[in-house]
Amino acid sequence: MIPPESNPKKRLGPQMNEYEDFKADCEQEISEMGMASNLRTKSIEWLIESSHYKYTYHFEWLGRPIIQYPTDIVALQEIIWNQKPDLIIETGIAHGGSLILNASILALLDLFDLEEGRPNPIPRKVIGIDIDIRRHNRTAIEQHPLSKRIELIEGSSVSVEVVKKVKESAKDYKRVMVILDSDHTHRHVFDELAAYSNFVSKDQYLVVFDTVIENFPEGSFPNRDWDKGNNPFTAVAQFLEQTSDFSLDTKIEDKLLVTVAPSGYLKRIS
Repeated sequence: MIPPESNPKKRLGPQMNEYEDFKADCEQEISEMGMASNLRTKSIEWLIESSHYKYTYHFEWLGRPIIQYPTDIVALQEIIWNQKPDLIIETGIAHGGSLILNASILALLDLFDLEEGRPNPIPRKVIGIDIDIRRHNRTAIEQHPLSKRIELIEGSSVSVEVVKKVKESAKDYKRVMVILDSDHTHRHVFDELAAYSNFVSKDQYLVVFDTVIENFPEGSFPNRDWDKGNNPFTAVAQFLEQTSDFSLDTKIEDKLLVTVAPSGYLKRIS
């Protein structure tokens, strides 16, 4: 790696500090990666091959399994830290690792606010929704040190009753982010988008996971209801055709390359 002081790339002005200069280089490199079609193809091929070994099942966050690619974990951390939501609503719980991840970053945000003399009036928290929260997972989540920052809601994420509960729990929060990662069929994800996009605050993100299903060969999920042509990617495409409130943040996908959420990082712009 070429150190910053000897990097031949043109510096963007004496007023920029070293970090800003470094970030400018990164932006250029990310843009170039995004245009490298062969690199994107190889990334998809790697995702498909690694899925045969349940690659995403092999990681934990603070003691709980987090069924996610490390690249997407880092992306979530960056989004939460930069956008500073007060509340994160997430559909799909599984073992709870993603809830713990989100709660941990929110806890750090509250800690830094306190250190800087501007404590958050309402502690940041995560709402986790799942149609079936298994007893051993619920117990582990409720016994975790971050449990006070997590509210669990059992039921279908698209049911009137559950959406009503979420609305009540979210009413006092001003900066709300949403993550969708439950049933991956087109109809279910589209219904989630219709219901939960309304909770997302301006400049916050709506993240839809497993849009990568569209890149897998047809029949790759024989024991599931979703497949190529019927998945989160197709739901997002329909959703974006019907709204101008959100735009795709393609820079995230360009940076990660290996991601289960291509075209799945949406930012509210109005």
